[in-house]
Amino acid sequence: MSAMTAYSGAKIFDGEIWHVDSALLTEGDTVVGIVAANAVPASADRVDLDGGMLVPGFVDLQVNGGGGIMLNDRRDVETIRTICRAHAPFGTTALLATLITDTPAITSEAVEAGSAAAEQNVPGFLGLHLEGPHLSIARKGAHDPKLIRPMDDVDLGNLVTARQRVPVLLSTVATESVTPDQIRRLTEAGVIISLGHTDTGIAAARACVDAGATVATHLFNAMSQIGNREPGLVGTVLDDRRLWAGLIADGIHVDPATIGIALRAKQGPAKIFLVTDAMATIGTDMTSFTLSGRTIRREDGRLTLEDGTLAGADLDMISAVRFMHQVIGLDFAEALRMASLYPAQAARVEGRHGRLRSGSRADMAQLSDGLDVSKVWIGGDKVFG
Repeated sequence: MSAMTAYSGAKIFDGEIWHVDSALLTEGDTVVGIVAANAVPASADRVDLDGGMLVPGFVDLQVNGGGGIMLNDRRDVETIRTICRAHAPFGTTALLATLITDTPAITSEAVEAGSAAAEQNVPGFLGLHLEGPHLSIARKGAHDPKLIRPMDDVDLGNLVTARQRVPVLLSTVATESVTPDQIRRLTEAGVIISLGHTDTGIAAARACVDAGATVATHLFNAMSQIGNREPGLVGTVLDDRRLWAGLIADGIHVDPATIGIALRAKQGPAKIFLVTDAMATIGTDMTSFTLSGRTIRREDGRLTLEDGTLAGADLDMISAVRFMHQVIGLDFAEALRMASLYPAQAARVEGRHGRLRSGSRADMAQLSDGLDVSKVWIGGDKVFG
């Protein structure tokens, strides 16, 4: 049996409530529980955190790149490892490596890389997010319109096979390019379907939710907006309690007032959660990079194509958490849940991720009182700090 380790000296957030004068107990890669600081077993190895907060590691369901590289650039295990390593210092302990709309051959290579990363237990790798190519050109955003196309039987079969090879597979699709029957078949195979990059009306969106879609990709961005006679996808998300929704909380992609309105309107059990939509720039000082042969510029916190179209985000997860707490005014515990518990629930991995309780993975971050990341552990192994 693995030796027990006791982490004490910090306020502990278990994903739901705070614990003071307590210690978190782990064995190997798993949390055993939380006990009073004076009830730590004598045989446990002790780690004194010396203040701050110990919180569940962040779960990011949309990470295009980091450490100077995009998954679209090079589809192999080392790329996934580099991306996971780049995001760990910002508190992210589980992520979906995200492939932006590309060719069938490149998509296949990404699946191969994801399968290999899972087999090798790459620290921080949770699975894949295939964002496209089955989107709407009307809401393409930075996706290459030449590569966008409807889903056919071969595509569907490839997704079903891909799900068998990676722990979590999330696919962003548009109602214009995928039918409710296709969604039903994919969800029955375990693929998580997210609606996004679509100009859908509420009727078509609801038909997809009835068929099994459970998530919406980057709320408000690249989707039909709420109107007085047509609620669009935004209205569908806020009205339908079954739909989770990712949110890019950087103050650039969505106005703070709009975020506040959405949080007040959205009723559970499905919630709004944080995503970074991060690109290659995270963890680097690079000022530009390319995506599908197009230059993306980094300036003043923005990533844009030459025509000014936003192209992903220059955002890390702890910055998104701080933004929600300090700018939006959200309770800090709820901001943490938006970065850990809620995305874990949306990805159906809350049994092991998003909380610090008996049976959870020992994925955690120590935050300073100033809300900086001091240390990070993945599966009980310290990877930062």
